[in-house]
Parts: sequence; structure tokens; C-alpha cells
Amino acid sequence: QVQLVESGGGLVQTGGSLRLSCAASISIFRFDSFGWYRQAPGKQSELVASIRRVGSSVYADSVKGRFTISRDNFKNTIYLQMTSLNPEDTAVYYCNAEEVSGGRTWGQGTQVTVSS
Repeated sequence: QVQLVESGGGLVQTGGSLRLSCAASISIFRFDSFGWYRQAPGKQSELVASIRRVGSSVYADSVKGRFTISRDNFKNTIYLQMTSLNPEDTAVYYCNAEEVSGGRTWGQGTQVTVSS
């Protein structure tokens, strides 16, 4: 079973940038898609961005033009580049791997805090 390890979270000021990484323990080619989700205190989890094995990606309206999801197939790592961060982006960010069968694996999460 795959293990996903997120990193790159932290505290940043409004307008700043962070790059999150999600390192998989096995080849990411085995998965149909990867996604970044986030959950803020008192709010439901939401999909931030996802990327398919063929490379196509989708974004939440709230992050379009600010966040970019990408993948490095040789490093088995998924990235989320976040720019123009604002306090509404504060949340725990989780990486998710989805198999063709529909099976899902989650990482442990990484905290992103944006100060005003």
C-alpha cells in the first residue's frame, strides 16, 4: 500500500508563497489521479486541485490563477505551488491518491497558516 508524505507547510504572510510536496512511496503511475484537499477549522474539506495521470488538472474557483498542481514522475512526487496566499487559505492540506478502482489513500496533512 502506498504511503504519502506531505511537506512544505508553514506560516506565511498575506501575499506570500509556499510549495507543498507529496512524496509517494511507490510509482505514481499506478494511480489515476492525485489531489490536494484542505480543511479549515469548522469547515468541510474541499478539493483544491487535482491532476490526472495524463497530466490534465482542475482547480477550485477560489485558487484558480494562484495555485498550480504538478507532478514529477521520476521523483514520485506531487506538488502544489501556492502564490498570493491570503488568510482564507489557512487550513490543513492533505494529499490524496486515487486508484483506477476508486481506492483512495491519504497523507497525514500539512498545516498552512497565512497571517494578515
